[in-house]
Amino acid sequence: MSTQTIAHETTRPRDQVRTLDEQRKRRIANGTAFVVLIVMALIWLLPILWAFDTALKPEGETTAIPVSWLASHFTLQAFATTLATTNLPTWYFNSVLTSAIISIVTVLLASTAAFAFSRVPFSGRNILFWVILAGIMVPGQILIVPLFAMMQSLNMVDTYWGIILPQLASPIAVFIFKQFFDGIPYELEEAAVMDGASLWRVYWQIWMPLARPAIAAVAIFAFVASWNNFLWPFIVISSNNLMTLPVGLATVQTSFGIRYAQIMATALLGGVPVLIVFLFFQRQIVQGVAGTGLKG
Repeated sequence: MSTQTIAHETTRPRDQVRTLDEQRKRRIANGTAFVVLIVMALIWLLPILWAFDTALKPEGETTAIPVSWLASHFTLQAFATTLATTNLPTWYFNSVLTSAIISIVTVLLASTAAFAFSRVPFSGRNILFWVILAGIMVPGQILIVPLFAMMQSLNMVDTYWGIILPQLASPIAVFIFKQFFDGIPYELEEAAVMDGASLWRVYWQIWMPLARPAIAAVAIFAFVASWNNFLWPFIVISSNNLMTLPVGLATVQTSFGIRYAQIMATALLGGVPVLIVFLFFQRQIVQGVAGTGLKG
């Protein structure tokens, strides 16, 4: 037996031991990560479970001392009272209407702007794109006064358009679409142009069908952001029939005072639609964000 053969056979067990050690370390790391994630999930779920527990308690037991998870009996009275004494269906309708319009128009505006920045050469394109991205760093709160003055001059205060129009500009949506469009091969556009397709046809019939993950991500993010937006609708709307759900829930909490069961019931009723959207479209959200190359 040659020296090389003997050396090879002696090093083989070492390689096997090293492989087993690596597998064991990987299993330990995966198990540790799993346990940490479970603990973090439980910590995140704890307030939600407490909200459900409080909403299902009789009102008198929500302030009982000592605090306990289990009530003498669970009841849906807080939900029934909330639905009977508030304008909740109208607030739901207003939120759905404004959030849906904002989502659709945001997708159209952001995608057309991103297509121009990605595929249409024009002077100052890069400078204009960075100017738009700079809008991400501008806090929305400092725009409240000029936006309100603008809506007042256009007679749009206390109207649906007053809620919708200021929320249509989304620099981050333009960035997401541009990142996605930059990853589409130029050969598809060149082939379509050679066949006589216009830029509008290339955008609408080729780019947009390919950008479905980005469309889903932007639409869902815009919908959730609009649904949860409290400050701007609270400022621009004064009529109870035009209030969105967050604004309406704030008035309910003020009128209920310390009725914690009803406050929790209204909060849960307001959060259910957003939870449903995430449950049904979580795959599209992940695919859309992954397709843009965004991290963290």
